[in-house]
Amino acid sequence: MILKVIIDDQAHEINVPDGLLAEARDYFDQIDRDMDGGWQMGRDWVEAPDRIQRAQIVADRLLTAIETDNLKLGTLMAGYLLDRLPGLGLIEPDLQGEIQNTRFEMGRQTQTAPTTSPATSRAAGAGLSKLEAMEQAGRDVTQVFKVGRGYRFSIFDHDTGTWMDAPLAPTEQEAGRLRQQAFKARYEALLAGG
Repeated sequence: MILKVIIDDQAHEINVPDGLLAEARDYFDQIDRDMDGGWQMGRDWVEAPDRIQRAQIVADRLLTAIETDNLKLGTLMAGYLLDRLPGLGLIEPDLQGEIQNTRFEMGRQTQTAPTTSPATSRAAGAGLSKLEAMEQAGRDVTQVFKVGRGYRFSIFDHDTGTWMDAPLAPTEQEAGRLRQQAFKARYEALLAGG
């Protein structure tokens, strides 16, 4: 699999052998265990990084690997990202030290990732069942995370294949309220077939 990384408007392509994802699964699990205790993301300490934040942390390590020409580490970090974010096609790491501003574009179609296929296959027709819609909405709307002094969440836009950041909220409670509205809207759209 190929993962594209954009650094200073220059595209880097990392070739990750298909067998690496299975062979390095224990290593990927160790990376997750390392992040379970929290992680420094830019200026903020994140107690429990969610899936997207973990990917942003690993993308920062991937950026370092590319800058230092460490091909082995770069391939492993790219493998982690491809394993944890099925369908990932492109990464644009933040170069200013604000890890949480790293962007991901989902665009690669996968046969083994049922996380995107039910919604995309039925998007034009009948809606999903309530359980399927609930699960897909949970994948499409991240948990609230801290950014600087504010809080936000991200929503996956299936039309563009990118994660869109919600507006910055001053409190975690306000961001949580906005997330619930976004989750409900996404859930209802999936039930209706959108």
